[in-house]
Amino acid sequence: MKEYTTQKIRNIALIGHGSSGKTTLTEAMLFYSKAISRRGSVMDGTTVTDFDEEEIRRHISLNTAMAPIEWKDCKINVLDTPGYTDFIGEVRSALRVTDLALSVVDAAAGVEVGTELTWGYATDEQMPRAVLINKMDRENANFDRALASLGQTFDAQFLPLMLPVGAQAAFAGVVNLLDMKAYMGPKCEPAAIPADLVDQAEELRTKIIEAAVEADEALMEKYFADESLNADEILRGLRQVVAEGNYVPVMVGAGGSDNVGLEVLLDMLLQVAPAPDARTFTASGVTGEQPLTVSDASPLAVLVFKTTADPYVGKLTYFRIYGGSINSGDTLYNVRAEQEERLGQTFLMRGKEQIYIEHLHAGDIATVAKMSVALTGDTLCAKECKLTLRGPIFPKPLYSVAITPITKADTAKMGSTLSRICEEDPTLQWRQDPTTHETVLAGMGDAHVDTAVRRAQSRFKVGLEAHTPKVPYLETVAATNTAQYRHKKQTGGAGQFAEVHMRVEPLPRDTGFQYAWEVFGGRISSSFQPSIEKGIKSVLGQGVIAGYPIVDILVAITDGKEHPVDSKDIAFQIAGREGFKQAFLGAKPVLLEPIYTFKVTVPDEFAGAVMSDLNTRRARVQGIDQAGAKAIITATAPLAEMLQYATNLRAITQGRGLYAMELSHYDIVPAHMVADIVAQAKRTTEEEE
Repeated sequence: MKEYTTQKIRNIALIGHGSSGKTTLTEAMLFYSKAISRRGSVMDGTTVTDFDEEEIRRHISLNTAMAPIEWKDCKINVLDTPGYTDFIGEVRSALRVTDLALSVVDAAAGVEVGTELTWGYATDEQMPRAVLINKMDRENANFDRALASLGQTFDAQFLPLMLPVGAQAAFAGVVNLLDMKAYMGPKCEPAAIPADLVDQAEELRTKIIEAAVEADEALMEKYFADESLNADEILRGLRQVVAEGNYVPVMVGAGGSDNVGLEVLLDMLLQVAPAPDARTFTASGVTGEQPLTVSDASPLAVLVFKTTADPYVGKLTYFRIYGGSINSGDTLYNVRAEQEERLGQTFLMRGKEQIYIEHLHAGDIATVAKMSVALTGDTLCAKECKLTLRGPIFPKPLYSVAITPITKADTAKMGSTLSRICEEDPTLQWRQDPTTHETVLAGMGDAHVDTAVRRAQSRFKVGLEAHTPKVPYLETVAATNTAQYRHKKQTGGAGQFAEVHMRVEPLPRDTGFQYAWEVFGGRISSSFQPSIEKGIKSVLGQGVIAGYPIVDILVAITDGKEHPVDSKDIAFQIAGREGFKQAFLGAKPVLLEPIYTFKVTVPDEFAGAVMSDLNTRRARVQGIDQAGAKAIITATAPLAEMLQYATNLRAITQGRGLYAMELSHYDIVPAHMVADIVAQAKRTTEEEE
């Protein structure tokens, strides 16, 4: 593939609901532009951009894949993103580095859940958007109905640039409203506009011109002076209002058909999609925030937006150039890691195919292999001019599972494998829970986590099993109690003797553990003070009633006895340990459970159902706010009731609900629930033993 300068590049992210036809459309564009000689199928697992083993098995996209397309002396970098909501991180990454979000809408279904969600992500990035009403050859396809659903759902000015000729089985061509011609059949042969579409085409053509002249005062004066505008003037104005986000162009097609309208679509993407230099970005430097023009002459600024880990190919680092240009083999400076790193060979990725390219200009997107330091979100620049670009914004994981290795060999490799998988996808995180002693893997939903577990097996040959994680309860006391314990052991030689009197008191939340020495008169030597404390602390980590850590408690040593010969460190450790257990059990022990704050965002029509469901989960609603047609419900709820909430909310709201959560505090578990939790903890301990 040849070199393309900034003005000749278009970066487009295909977004939308799952099964709206993004991958099939990408395959059609690759085939029509002769990038590939044979057209693959999603169901057969033969498409360029769905090449991962799990994608082929599930028949859906799970990763953002690149597909550079050469068309009329330009290059369109198409980023095909997943439509399934669990893989939001992939969509966020793609939107960060592209210049146009092309929302693909099913002509039969209209706006769907995934359409709304991904549109919102593009709004967050303040991106120009366009719409493709796709699958016009599908049964029940209706262009006008799909267009109306867009207007009813989104606050935007939609501007059709194409019209379909026919629909469903009769879909035969498209009308290009920019040149006022119809293009019919698989070869897009030019023809006159059908008579039944002439009036509609003329009306829409007028709206296009009126939109275009808004971009330029000179064009507006010319238009109102009844002077005709030439094609270049209309396109120039149209590109500007699209880049500024004032209008959303609407196109039409059928990615799965025999290329009907595909040539017009490719032409139109070149005409209306902003070039990389049409937008201004900001970077943080030594003098603070500064504007960054996408140009070879700008300071070097490269953003890493995606990494993949493959046991055979190695680590692949995907990046976009926001300023300057680079050559294969250049040495760049990693601002986060504060060290230089040499680029290996640079590639353009077409699915999993690597196309070597020596020189890359500002605005381009490419890949390099085996970078040891760079991570997703890193900025690479020149050492003498340090700049930092904002990376993709990823949401916090919402759905957790406990992970256990299947074999001893898997145990040794589990940690490194999970690290590599989470490095590839920042919306996945893993940790060792210090309270439950489980390995926890967290993601955006059950499908997301299940895919990660399967990848560990297929890519890295590490067998893992997932199950519901334990709730990280804590233990404490609700009253003050005293106890004493005498440890006496006599054997053939020297014996052991220690007697400890202690008092246990509850402390305020988040105070932790406090130890006090109130022994006077030398009843116990101060040298045994740390021995008793060590014995008590040996219980804190494993608990007394259910095996959970003990917190927020004061233990005061008030009295005791020692023997001049038999008293020793181990004796007072044992006395401290057993005396503490006795004192704890008599001080009204309670379990504490984690309480999280949840912010649930749902369309208004689902607010009642969500509130009712929250009430069944011991939740306390703190308030309801309004954001347009959506309700934002703030509530606190025990984690034990919300472990599967990602799946449940999706079911309640038909996939249109979102939520975020963060730990609020710990509170006492209701008394009627404690017996079951304690019994379950004992059963688990017995099974492990």
